[in-house]
Amino acid sequence: MKLKNIGRAALATALSLGIGLGTIACSRDYTVAYVYAISKANGSIAAFAVDYQSGALTQIDGSPFANNAGTNNVAPLAIAAGPSGKFIYVANNTSQNISVYAVGTDGKLYGQSTPSTVGSYPTSATIDSTGSFLYVTETLQPIYTKTAPGKGQVDVFPINQTTGALGTPISQAVGNNPAGVAVSAPFCATTSSVNSMNPACTSGNGPGNYSVFVYVLDQESYLNPLNASNPSTPSTAAPAILGFWENMATGALTPLSGTTCSTLPSAVCTGYAAGVGPSAIGVEPTSNYVYVTDAVANEIYGYQIANNTTGNLSALNGSSPTSTGQYPINLTIDPRGKFLLTVNYNSHTIGSYTINVANGSLGGVAGTSAATTDSGPTCITIEPALGIYVFTSNVIAGTVSGEEMNASTGALTGIANTPFPTSVLPSCLVAVANGSHARSIVNP
Repeated sequence: MKLKNIGRAALATALSLGIGLGTIACSRDYTVAYVYAISKANGSIAAFAVDYQSGALTQIDGSPFANNAGTNNVAPLAIAAGPSGKFIYVANNTSQNISVYAVGTDGKLYGQSTPSTVGSYPTSATIDSTGSFLYVTETLQPIYTKTAPGKGQVDVFPINQTTGALGTPISQAVGNNPAGVAVSAPFCATTSSVNSMNPACTSGNGPGNYSVFVYVLDQESYLNPLNASNPSTPSTAAPAILGFWENMATGALTPLSGTTCSTLPSAVCTGYAAGVGPSAIGVEPTSNYVYVTDAVANEIYGYQIANNTTGNLSALNGSSPTSTGQYPINLTIDPRGKFLLTVNYNSHTIGSYTINVANGSLGGVAGTSAATTDSGPTCITIEPALGIYVFTSNVIAGTVSGEEMNASTGALTGIANTPFPTSVLPSCLVAVANGSHARSIVNP
C-alpha cells in the first residue's frame, strides 16, 4: 500500500484508529466507505464515496442508479445493508417489494434478480448482526387494503450469504402501523423455554443456548405524516414495543411472555409502553438496552433487556425520558455502543447522547447545538469502517448533510462542503465499508 499526501500527524491518527477499529482499507483514492441515499420521488439511489481523511462525499460515476423495481410508483422509504457491506436492500412502499443490489468494488450498484414481494406498504427494514435475515415492517397484512385497512405484519426473509438473494419470508402478525424493527445480537441465555431450538453455548451462568430477540415498534393510532400512503386506521390501543424470540435457523418469531398478539382482525397487540408518538427504535451493540424516539413528545425512552432470561423489556431504573430536538424521527447508535444519535426533522438538527454502559442512561454531549442539518432530515447513518462520519438524508432540501463525530466525546463537527446535493426527496440512506477490511465491532 502506497500512502500519498498524508502528513505524520494524519498518519498517526489513522494508525491509532486502525489499532482500535481494525485495519483501514487501502485504495488509491482513500475511499473508506460508500453512502447510498434513496429518492422517494423516483426510486433512484444516489451513491457517494466517503473520503477517509475528511469524510467529504463525492458522487460515484453513474450515480444515481435506477431502482430495479421500476421508476414509477416505487416510493422507497427504507434502505438496509448487511454486515458484509456487499449487498443493500431497498423497501419500496408503493410498489410493495424489496429491491436487492450488489455493491461493486468501485461502489457502483448492480441490481440482482426480481424484487421480492412483501405484504403491503413496507415502512422500515433492518438486517441482523450475522447477516442471516432481513426484517421488514409492513403497514397492512395481505388481507387488508387502503379502503379496508387493518393490522400490519413483519416479514423475515432469509438471506443467501453468497448471492444476497432473499428467500421465502416468514410472516408475523403485529399491531396497527408498525414503524420500526430492531434486532439484538446473539447472546447466551440460560432459562428461556424456547432456547433449545438454537445452538448451544456457555455463559457465566452456566450452559444455555444462543438467543436473538426482535423488537417491533407499533405506532397504533399515531401516524407518520411523512408516509402519505399510511392509511388512517382508528385504534384505541396505546403505542407499544412488541418483543419476539427468534428461531435462528428459520427466522420464525415467537412472542415473548410480555407480548400478546392475536391473529384476529379485531384484536390489538399488547407489549411494552412506547410513549405517544414513537418513531424509531434501536438496540445497542451489547444487546443490553433498547431505545425509542418519540416524535410527538420530543423524547427518547430507554429500556433494559432481560437478556439472560425472558428477553422482556423494562423501563430503565431511575431514568426519565431524555429530551431531544423537535420531532425526532430516526436514530442510530455508533458501532462502539458509546453514543446514540437522533435526527430531528422540525429543528433540522442532530442530537448526540452518551450511553452509560453500566445502566443505559443517556447524557447530552456538549457542543451538539452546532450539529445542524439541511431542511427536513429524515434518516441518519454512521459509516461502519472508522465509525466517525455521520450522514443524514434531507428530504426537503434534497441533500445529504455530513458531520464528523469525535470518537471520545461524541461531539459533532460539520464536514467541509456539507451539505451535498443528491436526488430529489431523499427519504433515507445507509453506509457500508469499502472493501473487506475490518469493521468497528463490539463484542457482547
